[in-house]
Amino acid sequence: MGKKAIVSVINDLVTDQRVNRTCITLTEYGYDVVLVGRVLKNSLPMPSRPYSSHRMRLLFIKGGPFYLEFQIRLFLYLLFHKADLLFSNDLDTLFPNYVVSKLKRTPIIYDSHEYFTGVPELAETPFKRKIWKGLEQLLIPRLNFMFTVNGSIAKLYHDEFGVDVKIMRNVPTRKTLPEKATRESIGLPPDVNIILLQGAGININRGAEEAIEAMNYLDNCLLLIIGGGDAIESLKKLAGQLNLTEKVKFIPKLPFEQLLQYTIHADIGLSIDKDTNINYRYSLPNKLFDYIQAEVPVLASPLVEVKNIVDTYQVGVCIESHNPVEIASKIKYMLADKDRWLTWKNNAVKAKEILCWENEKKVLIEVLEKIK
Repeated sequence: MGKKAIVSVINDLVTDQRVNRTCITLTEYGYDVVLVGRVLKNSLPMPSRPYSSHRMRLLFIKGGPFYLEFQIRLFLYLLFHKADLLFSNDLDTLFPNYVVSKLKRTPIIYDSHEYFTGVPELAETPFKRKIWKGLEQLLIPRLNFMFTVNGSIAKLYHDEFGVDVKIMRNVPTRKTLPEKATRESIGLPPDVNIILLQGAGININRGAEEAIEAMNYLDNCLLLIIGGGDAIESLKKLAGQLNLTEKVKFIPKLPFEQLLQYTIHADIGLSIDKDTNINYRYSLPNKLFDYIQAEVPVLASPLVEVKNIVDTYQVGVCIESHNPVEIASKIKYMLADKDRWLTWKNNAVKAKEILCWENEKKVLIEVLEKIK
């Protein structure tokens, strides 16, 4: 039997590609991995993967009771299961992992997928933010190994806590694209330009409302919104109110392999989150790299890290504002010149060889070598 690693995350496990890549890398390194999370009524079944999983069915699904129950259940699981490494994803799993790591003298790695206390949900509830911030202040300075998703967020944590935070961007594995299914076979019209917005967190202030409104000013285009999030129902209502149901199509979240078939049919991929809070300002969304791996030109908002990728690799353009007319104008510009569009696409083909997990995971392997 090899060494065992327990990887914990608060979500339902299936669609979190960063955590999946982490687990696979740990497995390749020689760990017997168990991924611990939860299962919801609408959770997709776990696909076949080279590691095992434990999905907790909780009594509560949100609010204080949910977080308390999750912390207790995760603590008990970690306490009564052997592990040679604990891998905590995000602040909402860190406390149980840290306590058990001290009790059992087990190495711990912490991976913060965002600037956790900067999320808008906490900005609206100062008391909750104070609790999470206090937890960061208590635990982060005591950690030996911490990762986050980009340089801007790493600097925030370093400046606040004086810790060395390693950067491991949320890039996909290098993709050899599958043979394209026909558009008709996956329910897409054959003769329109596909404008794609995909993601597991399609929430307010992600630009989806303005993208829908932009369809008022576009012909021969279909806005395809794939994924889940708090804003989906209101977005469907908005599309109906604007009489755009023929121009806007919604598809629920899909396993990544199925999602890829839709992504590779897109003419433009949207990553137009708004700079409404510090967490969004310094975000580097998964979808940006997914579009690049699928060789799809990108229309993005000029957030610090996002603009850096778009400009460095010349894979698309950035909007100047979230005015729907401006978004529509940029889409028209991107579609107007086939040669220019192909240049962005060809640049994405080159960029995908660099912006891939095969390169990024080397940072994780360096830390595993130190723990060994």
